[in-house]
Amino acid sequence: MPKPLVAIVGRPNVGKSTLFNRLVGRQAAIVSEVAGTTRDRVVAETNWGDRPFIVVDTGGIDPLAGSEGQDLGHEVWAQIEVAVAEADVIILLVDVSVGVTAPDRDAAQMIRATGKPVLVAANKADNEEREAAAVEFYELGLDDPLPISAYHNVGVSDLVAEVIARLPPESEAAEPEADLRLAIVGRTNVGKSLLLNAITGEERAIVSDIPGTTRDSLDSVIAHDGATIHLVDTAGIRRSGRIKPGIERYSVLRAVRAIDRADVAVLVLDASELTTAQDTHVASFVLDASKGIVLAINKWDLSGELGLDENEATDIVRRRFKFAPYAPTCFISALRGTGLDTLLNTAREVQEEWGKQLPRYGLRRTVMNAVAEHPPSA
Repeated sequence: MPKPLVAIVGRPNVGKSTLFNRLVGRQAAIVSEVAGTTRDRVVAETNWGDRPFIVVDTGGIDPLAGSEGQDLGHEVWAQIEVAVAEADVIILLVDVSVGVTAPDRDAAQMIRATGKPVLVAANKADNEEREAAAVEFYELGLDDPLPISAYHNVGVSDLVAEVIARLPPESEAAEPEADLRLAIVGRTNVGKSLLLNAITGEERAIVSDIPGTTRDSLDSVIAHDGATIHLVDTAGIRRSGRIKPGIERYSVLRAVRAIDRADVAVLVLDASELTTAQDTHVASFVLDASKGIVLAINKWDLSGELGLDENEATDIVRRRFKFAPYAPTCFISALRGTGLDTLLNTAREVQEEWGKQLPRYGLRRTVMNAVAEHPPSA
């Protein structure tokens, strides 16, 4: 069952990272008095009561973002737009000690246009006077402002209760039955869309299209060698023309949503580059979610021009993905349609391994042997 997403947005230095850490229960985001410390999204899963959800911390909304000479500000604004577009519930965090500011109004205007559930959290309300001052934020024209203090953990539980009340019902988020749920993830321009189309375009393939579990996309269920495979399409993957320039570079959040809904993730690599820091970054999300992973080296039809052979490419990939030495590698060409059967069969094998249950005795023996070989420090 896919987890809903909650995005925290607001201007710089209102305490977004402090609230993020409070919600996820650990120091996952850097907290600093310096405005603009968080410049990229920080994503983490959390669970309050019996309701799991994903929390996203974003950079501060800067009124100068997007103007000429403000390249970094433009990038921060772009990743905020992605987080807001993907969110099921938005928390607009404001600073009650400062009052309503122009960036607060800009953020409220952007969020209001989405039509999504919004909660206004008036942070730093750590005394009665500041709690009373929270009424000033009615000016933003959003929901009732909720006075909180993320640092002192005051009002956070009430805020979370309001968030959970606005999340989509769990019954509406159920996934279709399939033998394997497979996500295709990776950075831009590696051939994800082409691979998806190549898989679903096979003669034996399409059983049905599932409308819109993800936004602006269609998931597909295909039949392959007697098994049903649910292809988890990342949001917008088939409608790239609608993605604003620059935003697609921040595809990690969409990858996280796809990984969350899958059993196995196919991480698509580009044969001309093999591995980049972004590739390993996406792979870390797969491992953090405890999902199966397959490394698919795409554009292998260019291997002759690149002067690569499979053994050499495998060695290079293994060195960069040394944190996942068990991940199988497949060589494919989405353009030519080669290697797809091997890829799907490998994904099914990984899913079988991923779904194994270990006997308690065997697990205990394995752990005790590991502890005996590497005793923990006193």
